[in-house]
Amino acid sequence: MRIATLDHGHRLRNRLFLGMIRFMSKEEPHDVLKMLHYRPSFFGGPFSKLVQDVMRGPSEWSVGDREIFAAYTSRLNQCPF
Repeated sequence: MRIATLDHGHRLRNRLFLGMIRFMSKEEPHDVLKMLHYRPSFFGGPFSKLVQDVMRGPSEWSVGDREIFAAYTSRLNQCPF
């Protein structure tokens, strides 16, 4: 399900950032990027910190192993990230 507010509900600073991405890449930013920048103090910031902790924190698996797991899972889910 797609949340419509991700297309027009960002604060000015985040709209400018997403606009810069549109200008530089000549493409619409991916929805996941829009989601991380919509109310970043509520979701984007804590979620990004969690991902960093999981992907780079202490583990029996190397960082490379975790990246491969993430890439493989994304591929199975037909996700472009």
